[in-house]
Amino acid sequence: MRSIWRGDLSFGLVNVPVKVYSATESHDRPSHQVDSADGTRIRYRRVREGTDTEVEFGKIANAYESDGGDRVVLTKDDLATLPVNKSPEIAILEFVPIDQVDPIYFDKPYYLEPASKSPKAYVLLAKALQRTERLAIATFTLRSRTRLAALRVIDGVMTLQTLLWPDEVRVPDFDFLHADTPIRDQELDMAASLIETMASDFDPTQYEDTYQVELGKLIEARAGGGEAFAEPTESASDEDSEVADLLAALRASVADRGRGKHDETPERGSSAKKAAG
Repeated sequence: MRSIWRGDLSFGLVNVPVKVYSATESHDRPSHQVDSADGTRIRYRRVREGTDTEVEFGKIANAYESDGGDRVVLTKDDLATLPVNKSPEIAILEFVPIDQVDPIYFDKPYYLEPASKSPKAYVLLAKALQRTERLAIATFTLRSRTRLAALRVIDGVMTLQTLLWPDEVRVPDFDFLHADTPIRDQELDMAASLIETMASDFDPTQYEDTYQVELGKLIEARAGGGEAFAEPTESASDEDSEVADLLAALRASVADRGRGKHDETPERGSSAKKAAG
C-alpha cells in the first residue's frame, strides 16, 4: 500500500507521527463508455461554455456565491492559503462510548501506521482505546476538506473512520412514522422468533458480490460468442403464492427455517452468500 497523507496524531501533549492509507478498494471490473452502435469509445472534454475551446485542468477554478449574492472565483492556489490546509495534524477532541456513534455517520476508513522509529506511543494509544471501549473523535484536513472522524482499533491497527457532518445526514420524515400502526403481540413474538432462527455471528468472508460474479459470467460468455444465462421459467403468480395473513407468513417462515437447519448447506439459504466448492 502507498500512504496518501502523513502527519501527527495529537493526543493531549503527545504527538504520534502516522502515515495514512486508504483502507478500502473497489473490486468492480474496470470499464469505459462506448457508443453501443459500434463500440467507439466515448471521451469527455472540459470546454468553455458556448464554445469548443478545451480548458486545461490546471487552469480550472471554482466559482462560489457570497452571502451577498456576488460571484467569487477561487483558484486552487487561493484555496491552498486556508490555514486549515496547512495543518498536518489529526487532532483528538474527545473520547466517547463506542455505542454512541450511530453507523449512519460512518463514511470512509483509513489505516494509520506509526511513522516514527518507535511505535510505543502508537501502541499505547491503541491499547488504551481498546481497554476503555471508547472512540476518539478527531478532526483533520485531507484533500482541502476538514473531516470529522472516529479513531478506533481494528485487528490491532488504529483506523480513522471519517464521519459525515450532522447537516449531511437527512432527518427521516415519512408518513408511516406519524401513523398508529397496530401490531399484535403474536405477530411481534413470531417476528422475534424468526430473527432468532436466523441469528448468527457476522463473518463477511461467507458473502460475495453476486452482481460482479454474474457480470463476469456474462463477459466471458459474450467473449466466446455465447449466452450466459438461460431464459427464466415462469413461476407461480404472486396471487397464488401470497400468504395474506402476516402472522401466517411469519409462522411459515419460521417453519421453513426450522426444516432448513436439519440439512443446512454452506449457502445458508442466501443467494448472496458464497456457494459451496
